[in-house]
Parts: sequence; structure tokens; C-alpha cells
Amino acid sequence: MVVDVGHSYRGLCELLNGYYFTYSEKDPIRFNPFFLGDEILDTEKKESIKTLLLALWKKDDESFTRSEYVSLSNALQAYFDYLKQHDGIFPCFNTFYEFLKDIFLASLRKEGIKEKDFDIDNFLYVLRPYYASGEYGYLLNAKENLNLLEQRFIVFELDNIKDHPILFPTVTIIIMETFISKMRKLKGTRKIILIEEAWKAIMRQGMAEYIKYLFKTVRKHYGEAIVVTQEVEDIISSPIIKDTIINNSDCKIILDQTKYVNKFDRVQELLGLTDREKALVLSINKANDPTKKYKEVFISLAGIVSKVYRTEVSLEEYLCYTTEEKEKIKVQAYAAKYGSTWRGIQMLANHLRQAG
Repeated sequence: MVVDVGHSYRGLCELLNGYYFTYSEKDPIRFNPFFLGDEILDTEKKESIKTLLLALWKKDDESFTRSEYVSLSNALQAYFDYLKQHDGIFPCFNTFYEFLKDIFLASLRKEGIKEKDFDIDNFLYVLRPYYASGEYGYLLNAKENLNLLEQRFIVFELDNIKDHPILFPTVTIIIMETFISKMRKLKGTRKIILIEEAWKAIMRQGMAEYIKYLFKTVRKHYGEAIVVTQEVEDIISSPIIKDTIINNSDCKIILDQTKYVNKFDRVQELLGLTDREKALVLSINKANDPTKKYKEVFISLAGIVSKVYRTEVSLEEYLCYTTEEKEKIKVQAYAAKYGSTWRGIQMLANHLRQAG
């Protein structure tokens, strides 16, 4: 699972037939946390949906009461019990909203639940924009890309919503729920979450505790969490990175640091690199073989094994991973012309070789 800003993984996602979640006016981002598929409604799933609903209902500085929390829990359980009795109803936010309005509200009135314990009228009013034709009616009512648990490659592209006050917090909660679900339920399957430059945006949305939890527990579930950044200052200035991620990351991969050579002492101290490792990092790409096309990379495994490696890929692999805009556009054009990303890359590589 990849969380990114900048559309670097679109081509790779198409190549692997993965799910690519992004936002545009014509095709806005869609999810469906109410669709269980082959999953069961366990405590973890209920908690994640409640967290989402509370985040949509309450402001950041607004707390919820114990009675509101219990009432939401009862509402969710009653809704899923209702679905079992009515096979023709599609699970989504729309039908959940209608269940609350038409059925659950009446049961609360009958039981004499007071407004101060659970103001369901306020709940329905505040969440109205996520229902049917509301402003965000598309967000939680997806009917496609629903089997996220078994999907082997998922990209969440946050570029167009990273500054949106409604969409971004909602999507980050769904990302959190998606990976934790994979992490805990896919026994014996290797799970990886790769947080690209998006981690800077995520940190602004109160995700620090999630990141801490993730890095401390992911390995217990045969998983791996990876954070990527291009700016040394990002690492130095973030206490979350410094105190949580680095301390729990045995593998450190460093690319060419030539432009940061004057700042590298701070990075060396932060990453706990020895003088020998520092010398290795600063030697990257300094004496490459001019007859070959490759880049070098430093890899340290828990400080026990530290080496500089040559990374040389085929032209086809290069075209899969390139983030150069001109090259990405050419790959997309060939993919459209030849019917698939796979075939497009093959043909483009052949043409480039023929052209020398």
C-alpha cells in the first residue's frame, strides 16, 4: 500500500492491475467502509467506522460523550443486523443514513433516549452532506474497488486533496483502517505500507499516534513500514521521525547526498552512522564506471552490514518507475496506443533501443 503526493506510482499501479485512489472533479475519490465482503464485523472494524463517523460529526476541538459513543456503536450493530435480514439492501453510507433516519430514530424515541445522551437529529444534520446528492455524497458510497483486503497493490494519491479540510482527514482515517485491517487479518502474507512525501501532510492531521503505533507493531504482523523523504530538513525537524521511525527502522537506505554534504554531520548523528558509514554515503556516485548507466545507493542493515551498491535496471524497469514528466507522458501514450501499460512499455523500450 502506497501513500503518495505527486502521481509517481500511476504507471506502476496500472501495470500491476492495482487500485489507484485519487481525486479529480470529474472522478472524485470514493470509498465504502460499510461494505464487508468476505470480512466479518469484528470489534476492530466497528471501531474504525465509529472513528470515521465521529471525525465527520465532531470538530477537532469538540469532544464526544460516552453515551454518544455507545449510541453510535448500537446504531452500527443494529444497521448490520438489519442488513442480514434484508439481502437486497446495499451496504454503504446512504443506506446507513436512511436506516438511522427511518428506523433507528424511531427506536430511540420509543426507548426514551434523551437528546443530551445522543442528539441524533444533530448527527443526521451534520452528516447530511455525505448522503445521496449532498456535496460529499460520493465519498462513502463506492460500488467499485471494494475488495481492499485482498488487493495486492493499492495507491492513495493525495496530491489534489492534501489541503482540503474535509476530504483529507476522512481519507487518512480510511487509509489507517485499510492497512491495519490488512496487517492483522492477512496471516502469513507480507504486508508493506510505503508513505512517500505524503507523510508531511499526514503529520499535520493528528496522525502521529497512528504512525507510532504502526512502526512499533507492524513487524509483529509480518509487515513492514517504509517512509521516504527527499529533504534532510524534514528528518531533522520532525520529532516523530526522529523518536519513532528512526528508532524502529533497522534498514536505512540513503541516496546521493552531494548537495547536503555540509549538513551531513547532523544527519550522521541523527541516523547513528559511524564515520566509516558517513564516508561510504559521501562516496556515492563519485567514481562510477562511465561505460555503464547506473546509480549507487547506500544500505545499512542495523549497522551490522553497511555497503554501497550499484543499481542498474533494464530499460523496461526504468520506464516502469520513471517519474520524469516527459517520460511518464510517453509511457501513457504508448500504453493507450498498444492497449496496456505492459505492452506499451515493451514497445517504447524497443523503439528507444532502435533509436540508439
